Order: sequence, then C-alpha cells, then structure tokens
Amino acid sequence: MRGLAEYVMKGRKEAVLVTLIATGTILFAWIGAVVIALVTLRKGPSQGSYVLLWGMLPAITVAAFGDAGPLTTLLGVMLAATVLRATSAWSWALLAAVVSGLLTAAVMLTVGSGYIELIMQVFGDVLAEMAKQSAAAGQEPVTSLESPGAVQVAGLLGVSNTFIIIICLIFGRWWQSLLYNPGGFQQEFHLLRLPPLLAMALLLGSFLLSAMGPDYRFWAVIFALPFLFAGAALVHGIFAQKKLGSAWLSAFYCAWLILAPIKIALLILVVADSWLDIRKRIATGQGDDKAN
Repeated sequence: MRGLAEYVMKGRKEAVLVTLIATGTILFAWIGAVVIALVTLRKGPSQGSYVLLWGMLPAITVAAFGDAGPLTTLLGVMLAATVLRATSAWSWALLAAVVSGLLTAAVMLTVGSGYIELIMQVFGDVLAEMAKQSAAAGQEPVTSLESPGAVQVAGLLGVSNTFIIIICLIFGRWWQSLLYNPGGFQQEFHLLRLPPLLAMALLLGSFLLSAMGPDYRFWAVIFALPFLFAGAALVHGIFAQKKLGSAWLSAFYCAWLILAPIKIALLILVVADSWLDIRKRIATGQGDDKAN
C-alpha cells in the first residue's frame, strides 16, 4: 500500500491513472476514493478536484447502468476530505460523511427508482428462495421477514455510502501519515472525540428518524455511524494509555460483535466522553500518580 501511495503522489498523471483504473473496475472503486482523499488532504481541494473530475468519468458511466455507488462515494470523500483539511477536526469530517449519506439516500429515493427496484427484487428473490428451501425441508416458512420497501433501501444505500466514505477517508489520512508524518494518524485517531453539541444533534436526528417508523430505521443509522468510529477511537485511545496490547483490542471487538449490551455501553461512553473527555482525565490521573 505504501508503494501505491508513493506512486500516486508522484504527480497528477499518476493520481489520475490510478483513480481511473480503480473506479472503472467498480470492485476497487474505493481505492480511487482513497486516492482523491490523499491528494485533497496533502495538496488541497483544487488538486483533489482535478483528480475527482477524471475519476467521475468511469463513475458516471457506471451510474448510467444503474449503480451510482462509485459516483456518490467519490463526491462524498471529496467533501469529507476538504472538511478535514480545512478544520483538522475528525468530528466535522464525520458530519460531512453523514450529510453525504443523507443526500445519497434522498437522491436515490427521488431519481434512482430503477436501481432501488432492482435491489428490492433481489431481496424478494432471496426471501422467496429461503421460503422454498424451508418448505422443501418440511419447516415452517419464515413469515417475519419481508422484502424492504423503497424508503428502506434508499436508507440502506445512505448507510453504505456514509460508512464507505469514512473508511476511505481513514485510509487516505493513513496514507498521508505513512508518507509524511509516521505515527501521526494513530495519535490523531486516538484523540477523536465528538463535541457535545454535535453528539446531541446526531442523537436527536437518529431518535427522530427512528420515531418515524421502521421505514426510516436505516436513515437513523446514518446519524449513528459517527458514534461507531468515535467509540473505536475512544477504545483505542484508552487501551493505548493503559498500555494494553492488541489481544485486548481483539477481545473487545469480539465481545462488541456478539454482545448487544456492550454496543449500548460504548454508545453511552461516547456521549459521556463528549462532555467529560475521558482520555484527558486518564492522562491527568496517570500524571498525578507519577508525581506522587
């Protein structure tokens, strides 16, 4: 990965070439988004926009055939990277990703009906096949599962867009750190914390959308994604301060995946951290211990 990052940063032609090839393959379109993030973060929005315009050519072609994913990802990463470069604040970059996800969901619901119907058909076929297999095995058919509606699918696309944007931005920042500031990304990520007002606004948005009914549950998840990454940063930061190894991190993530109460506890901890700055308090406590 370092070799690819070094090649990209040789000049415009190299960055454009990698972006064009990656975006054109669809499967590796995320690499094109990472390149745009890296160029924008290092050289500024004007250089990033130049690479973006070339990368949009295959992305628009793919969108014409029904898959707008690469196009929305490139645009969203450009927005988030510009915000991160201008503010040096991951919290605002996460908010930019949320805005991109919401816009993606709204646009797809408005003008992407054909693509949404195709996804709904795929879900319907999968559920029909599951019911057929259950009947063949002499089991009761699963009646609780229903094919998602258009609003739900649009929200799911928004969630996917937001998540991929954040991941690509993280990779872009990591590449930048790898080339120009070794170890800088880790320090920056460990300090990621949502400001109190932003945390409250995201929670309110998530609750309001959830209250609108099952159709908007995925839309609510878009607002919740920043808490996922802020929680990861909090855990990594605390474990680093306590000098706990990777085995502890692995155990935590396994528990987080399996146990719902840990997800809830981490969400509460992230909200509390926005007000209390837990890592700073731990560092202060460790400093006092050493002084004594």
